[in-house]
Formats: sequence, structure tokens, C-alpha cells
Amino acid sequence: MKLYSFTYNLFQEQTYVAAGDGGRCAVVDPGFCGDAERQDFFGHLESEHLVPEAVLLTHGHFDHIFGVAALQEKFGIPVYMNEADRKILDDPEASLGRLWERLPERSFRITPVRDSDVIESAGLKFEVIATPGHTPGGICWLMRDEKTMFSGDTLFAGAIGRTDLKYGEYDDEIRSIMEKLMPLNGDIRIYPGHGPASSIADERTGNPFLEPFNEPEEDYDPDRPPIIIHPES
Repeated sequence: MKLYSFTYNLFQEQTYVAAGDGGRCAVVDPGFCGDAERQDFFGHLESEHLVPEAVLLTHGHFDHIFGVAALQEKFGIPVYMNEADRKILDDPEASLGRLWERLPERSFRITPVRDSDVIESAGLKFEVIATPGHTPGGICWLMRDEKTMFSGDTLFAGAIGRTDLKYGEYDDEIRSIMEKLMPLNGDIRIYPGHGPASSIADERTGNPFLEPFNEPEEDYDPDRPPIIIHPES
């Protein structure tokens, strides 16, 4: 697999392209917005000889879906999303449309997915991990064989997704992360919807929003009395 990353729109959203054999690829959260960014993205596809076969959405907030309709129209490809986020698409307030001068085109057709589904596209396998919290239908896309996960706005490097937006639930967010993501292998790389990449190991041990779960070990004190284990008599 070859992985491409592009940063688009006012919110510095990360759009990813996972390319398999023969130039086939899947696009994760296409956030390119406006003519200039659209031309930039399609120009990269052309220069790299990439042909999208699917769009994979982590959730329905507007900054992650600006380019979806254009991709589906141009390539006639499926758009995979948890149907629980359909109400995000249908509600301008929930999709954060008030923060932007215009809403993205939301007439694209979705193919619903749910927890543990596996989507095969571009010769690659993408496993659905349902992680509600930031939105009701938030998901992460895990490429287990590639040790790669697209975490959307659920988990960032050193942070977690905000839950003060409409339909956000903090308790669900923490449970999603602790029960679904932290048990994964530590060497899995995390590619979030904003900001730099990280790993499960780094977030498990150093993410301040997951304390007290990641409290560091106590510093070694050479003057501390030793622990004595008494043998059975």
C-alpha cells in the first residue's frame, strides 16, 4: 500500500488516499473544498495515475465530506458510512454548516456499514470499528494487515474528539476509545482527521485526555525499602 495525505479547507482536514496495486485506491474523508482544492486533488490523482474505487467516511461533519459528491459523480463509486450519521448530513446545525459560508453537496448516495464489517477495495481490506461519541455514527477504518488506522475525529495525537457539538456524547467517546482502540496492537499507526499521525502505543501511554489510564510508572527511588516476599513456611 502507498498512502497519500492532503490538508484541505479552513479546518485543516486531513484527506487520505490509500493506493493498492495498479493505481486503484480508496479515498478517506475527502475534504477538498472549492475549485482550487478540487483541482489540486484531482490533479494529484491524475499525476499519480490513481483511480478511486471507494470513498470511506469516518463521520458526517461537513469538513470531511466536501469532496464526496464530486468523487461519486466523476467515478460512480460507493460511499461507505455508518447510517447513524445520516442525521448529521440532514441537519445543517449538526453538520457544522453554520461555521462555513456554504454547505457541501450532500445528495451523494451512501452504502451503510456497521461495526466489524470489512470492505474490500483497491485490493485492500478496511475493517469498520464503530466509535460513537464525536458523532453517533463515528467509525475508524482499520487496515489490520497494513498496521494502519484512519481515526477521523475520534482520536488524535495527544487529544480526543470534541463532544460538545450536537449529538456528541462524552461517555460514548471515552468508552469507544478505551474499549475499541486502546486494546489494539501498539504498533498500529493512527492517521487522524486533523493534525499529525501517531500510534496506539503513543496514545495509550501519553495522551493526557486518557488519564488516569496512562499514568506513568513511578520513578525509581534507590532509597526505598525493598519489597520482601516471604517464602511459604
